[in-house]
Amino acid sequence: MKRKLKVIFSCLLLAGFLNGQDLPISNLFLFQLEWVDSILLFQSPQFLTDFNKLGYNNQPQFLSNTELLVSSALQGENQTDIYLLDLEKKTRLRVTQTPESEYSPRPTPDNLYFSVVRVETDADRTQRLWQYPLDRRDKGKPVFKYLRGVGYYYWLDRFRLALFNVATTNYLTIGDTRDESTRQLAPDIGRCFQTSPNGRLVYVHKIAEDNWVIKAMDPNTLQVETIIKTPAGSEDFVILRDGSILMGKGSRIYKYHPLKDTTWVEMAELKNLGIYNVTRMAVSGDNKLVVVNGRA
Repeated sequence: MKRKLKVIFSCLLLAGFLNGQDLPISNLFLFQLEWVDSILLFQSPQFLTDFNKLGYNNQPQFLSNTELLVSSALQGENQTDIYLLDLEKKTRLRVTQTPESEYSPRPTPDNLYFSVVRVETDADRTQRLWQYPLDRRDKGKPVFKYLRGVGYYYWLDRFRLALFNVATTNYLTIGDTRDESTRQLAPDIGRCFQTSPNGRLVYVHKIAEDNWVIKAMDPNTLQVETIIKTPAGSEDFVILRDGSILMGKGSRIYKYHPLKDTTWVEMAELKNLGIYNVTRMAVSGDNKLVVVNGRA
């Protein structure tokens, strides 16, 4: 791995508090993944958030191979907005500027909108799923008119979403935008959703405090298969095009392939880059990997 980091984006962002608590400092790092036989190399590291290194920079999601959506907030402020980082042009664009806070940006399946979890300014800090047009022609609208309490989500197709409902017990719910119907499927889930190359929904089931497992569900038949136990305390992951699952724990990233591995295999040790707590990750179609170093 190259030791020298490229620092890009030198402008300041705005934003945040969530539910009255200071948002944790979190920063983004970019790598180019390269396979050499069975070894995954983390090449060309870049520190993406020098512009806001004492603030909150989180929940990255690729819009294209060169464009990254992030939720960002300046330390000490009380609201987050969505920004678009162009990794090729090394520019940033503020996409939302609202009194509300927006989190977890994702492009919609039709690529005409991006969706977010929006924390509203009412006394209850209501969390709803919203979508905004990518061309910013209007101020957006709720994905579900009546559904509240959405914490995290994932688009399964044009109409159906996997939802993490915030409650005493966090349920995996499938929601349908056509009739606003919802169906609870599994309790005690993690915040991360992905789909495998064969189209199954992959998530973490927190069976007990010391027993978290990755499961895969067929979104049509609802048949569930257990894949593997997670590294202790880890719930965020990404799935590569070949089906490999990457998870972080501390300063390390591990890989597991359901057909090739019998356990987690360490692929990278990142503490030499100042990365001590890998949380969320995002991967592009051309094998760029963005890693969040932070507490949430």
